[in-house]
Amino acid sequence: MSNHRGKIAGLFICIVLLASGFLSWYIRHLRAVAFIKELYVPRESTPATINDLDGKLNFGARPNVQTQTSWNAPIMWELMFDNNLYDQKYKEANTAVAITVFAVGRYLEAYLKTFLTSAEEHFMLGLPVTYFVFTDLPEQVPEITLAPQRNISIVKVEKHSRWQDISMMRMKTISELIDAVLQHKFTHVFCFDVDQIFKGRFGSEALGESVALLHAHYYKLPKYRFTYDRNPESKAYMTEGDYYYHAAIFGGTCEKVKALADYCYVNIMEDKLKNVEALWHDESHLNKYFWLNKPTKLLSPEYCWDEYIVNAEDILVKRLVWAPKDYEKLRTG
Repeated sequence: MSNHRGKIAGLFICIVLLASGFLSWYIRHLRAVAFIKELYVPRESTPATINDLDGKLNFGARPNVQTQTSWNAPIMWELMFDNNLYDQKYKEANTAVAITVFAVGRYLEAYLKTFLTSAEEHFMLGLPVTYFVFTDLPEQVPEITLAPQRNISIVKVEKHSRWQDISMMRMKTISELIDAVLQHKFTHVFCFDVDQIFKGRFGSEALGESVALLHAHYYKLPKYRFTYDRNPESKAYMTEGDYYYHAAIFGGTCEKVKALADYCYVNIMEDKLKNVEALWHDESHLNKYFWLNKPTKLLSPEYCWDEYIVNAEDILVKRLVWAPKDYEKLRTG
């Protein structure tokens, strides 16, 4: 009988120990979960992070222009944002920006020096920036004075016989550069045409995951006036769209820019196999891409303005302007 009682007592002790152990583990688990939740609970006193900076934009600051898309992407205009807040947060995030620019043939002599020197005065000041200059004439790239944390890398490329091919084939080159270099060293990349001049702040407010530019000549026009490619034989064919985007500037994270470049290149090559060429070359394919893959941020025409446009009432700051064009001279020989 005593032996039986001893077994019961022993079993009871075991149950108590197991229950105690389970309870102790459960309490530790609850504390751990509470601690994790504590880490991720946003606090009202916490400063803005990069992810919510755009949520602090003043969308009502410019009542005469559209400041937000139907999918809630911001359209960046002067007065909507706090320069200092954007700069501070992107510096804290160790942001590094790459620029790609193609200066092939006569475009190098005509535009490259002005593009680079003006960028040093206005583009992403205070952030690490590297210019990747693609040219067929690397020995003729001008030397310019660079600010601290600013660098230039010169890459030799083939000069195609047609300027249209230079424009279209840059997508392949950009994709390869992102694969080989940019994804390992940079958080963002912007791709620019070289025949442009920086005139005002082009800062960290322009950074985003996927960034497109509203074309200065089309942003106020009705959609039926947009010059999408209307040829059903082309991969760039569009019957409708949201906006008309300008291929003179596009950017974003390395991953998103590579996706855009790959899409455009593959579709350009498919068109070539059918002996088809989109109406506005890589710009037509870029518009198709952004119709299917909505950009997360749009830049207003302040970020790329044509000074030949008479009505500039919406443009409070000319951040980048088109350089004078002499296509007959530049696109021959």
